[in-house]
Amino acid sequence: MTDPRINPSILAADFVNMQSELARIASADFVHVDVMDNHFVPNLTFGPQMVGRIQETSPIPLDVHLMIDDPDRWAPEYAELGAASVTFHLEAAADAVSLARRLRAIGARAGVAVKPGTSVEGLFDLLPEFDQILVMTVEPGFGGQSFMPETMPKLRALAEQVRRRGAQVWLQVDGGIGASTIAQAAEAGADTFVAGSAVFGADDPERAIAGLRATASHPH
Repeated sequence: MTDPRINPSILAADFVNMQSELARIASADFVHVDVMDNHFVPNLTFGPQMVGRIQETSPIPLDVHLMIDDPDRWAPEYAELGAASVTFHLEAAADAVSLARRLRAIGARAGVAVKPGTSVEGLFDLLPEFDQILVMTVEPGFGGQSFMPETMPKLRALAEQVRRRGAQVWLQVDGGIGASTIAQAAEAGADTFVAGSAVFGADDPERAIAGLRATASHPH
């Protein structure tokens, strides 16, 4: 397995001191940016203007997660801002494959996300179209929720298909990921982990990142 990637979620950061908060996680692989529109999920965060500023000040690449309606229209704008990775929801996209191809054409990694209740079987034949699949391990919309272990069989099924087909796709988990749950997700096949309060809530975020990475590397 490649080294696990740790992507702290700024949903758990202090928004007023965003630049210094980003500096505290400089050893992370990406910074996970949750964009919510109060339609697809019942919460509102920030849009392109804020994400553009984060892009300008972040010491690490942006992993943007769009929890929004009509990503076919809006997602390319985030790729054009320079985000390294843009993930949209399968449930919200009109044409997931066309959108992924547009994101890649702009220069971003193309990711697709699924809610806990969404089946992943339909993605098996489409694996080459995506660079990342995000299996939500909580219902999207709010940080600080408890990890849902019942999402692990879906992750295992994806990991098996990725292995079988030799696909170059990262498997990401987001929701309730911390010291006690990251091993479960790593064992099930995840290689990219979004952690919010487990990193930003720690006294030493850099040490928390290193600890999560070590646990995910040796989950048994």
